[in-house]
Amino acid sequence: MALFEVAILEKPTKNEAEDGKGERLVFGPKAVIARDAQSAGIAAVLDADKLDVNRDRMEVLVRPFA
Repeated sequence: MALFEVAILEKPTKNEAEDGKGERLVFGPKAVIARDAQSAGIAAVLDADKLDVNRDRMEVLVRPFA
C-alpha cells in the first residue's frame, strides 16, 4: 500500500468557459492510502458521493505523496 494525494476538479461548461469561469476545486487535496494511483482515484470518487459535482465534467488528479 502507498500514500497518494487526490484532488477532484469540476471543469466549466462551454458557456461558463466562454464567460471566463475556470475550474472549481470540489474535493481535496486529500491523502489516500491505496494499492496504486487508479485505486486512490476510485476511492476518492466514492468518498465524494456527498459532493454536488457533475461527474461528466470532473477531473480526478492523483499523485504519489512525496
